[in-house]
Amino acid sequence: MTLQTQPSEPHATDAESNLELKEVEGLSQGQIVRKRFFRHIGAVTSMIVLVLVILLAFTSVGISLFGLRIPGWWQYNWNEIPPVVDGGRPSAQHPFGQDTVGHDIFAVVMRGTQQSLMIMVIVGIIGAAIGIVLGSLSGFFRGWVDSLIMRFTDVIITIPFIIAGAVIGAAFGNLGAAVLGLVLGLFSWTGLARLVRGEFLSLREREFVDAARVAGASNGRIIFKHILPNAIGVIIVNTTLLMAGAILAETALSYLGYGVRAPDTSLGLVISDNQTAFQTRPWLFWWPGLFIIIIALCINFIGDGLRDAFDPRQKRMPSERAMRRRAKVAADAAVLRGHESDDPAHAGAHGTVVDETPAEAGGPDGDEPPIVRGDDPATGR
Repeated sequence: MTLQTQPSEPHATDAESNLELKEVEGLSQGQIVRKRFFRHIGAVTSMIVLVLVILLAFTSVGISLFGLRIPGWWQYNWNEIPPVVDGGRPSAQHPFGQDTVGHDIFAVVMRGTQQSLMIMVIVGIIGAAIGIVLGSLSGFFRGWVDSLIMRFTDVIITIPFIIAGAVIGAAFGNLGAAVLGLVLGLFSWTGLARLVRGEFLSLREREFVDAARVAGASNGRIIFKHILPNAIGVIIVNTTLLMAGAILAETALSYLGYGVRAPDTSLGLVISDNQTAFQTRPWLFWWPGLFIIIIALCINFIGDGLRDAFDPRQKRMPSERAMRRRAKVAADAAVLRGHESDDPAHAGAHGTVVDETPAEAGGPDGDEPPIVRGDDPATGR
């Protein structure tokens, strides 16, 4: 008696490997990016929180930029000095409390958040633009172009950022947050440039670059249309890290007195101005510190979500619950197939048992071909 097994059922891993293709079938690149991003719960939550922080900061105390003044809905301004209520403790009239002079800390923190966000965005844009351009040129052309750009990058890296920031802040801090962010961005691109260079050195050897070159594509098209989209994951993540580092650097510079200066303010300057009241009025530190942490964490989580959305090499990993469920289904199927193979009568009903004895082969000599027991007893099929 010979046992013939049917083809095994598809494994759960086969379905997992085709899951991404099935979900993005018929979608454009923009729709795929949005679908992947909104599937990242941490990134979506962080984006909502960051949007709420931005709206709160810019609508509460209004906007004051380059002489343009748009009032907000909050009753106090960051440079007003109302009477001190209840010793400056948090109250319904002043939810974040007041400093020793009488400034409303809510208005001051909102203005500081505006300035810190402005510096963060400007540093991110300027640093990312310079880093991407120099890194891509260095990694793509190599040779003397690579040597020249990388030696210039090494010179900038050897300058401690805190010292360079202190010199920049002392010279440009009194000109406002926008000018300070612009100058800081000119010195914050080095790390991103080296990472982009490494990605381009790897990607320029791929087959799709050779195919584009054979098709007659120019160097600019190969760089910005073929290689750069494949390096977008590294660029996005490190740009968000650059922005998060920028707000921390601005906080440190303002705390040391080299960042944004009075009569304007920033989150670091709020902490610096109230450092002597740490024992008596700790809430003067809680609120600016809390907003610094929230902004930095939100930027990092959003960067992770964008990396997963833009990087074509990222694959969707099933959840632990789904993996356990699929493993249980596969184990049950294996047990069921084992029981069927142990039961000749049940296995024969599914056409898996062949009896080659002469008595059942159609004649005494066994010249007839064996009969396969199937679902139909009359035909054996």
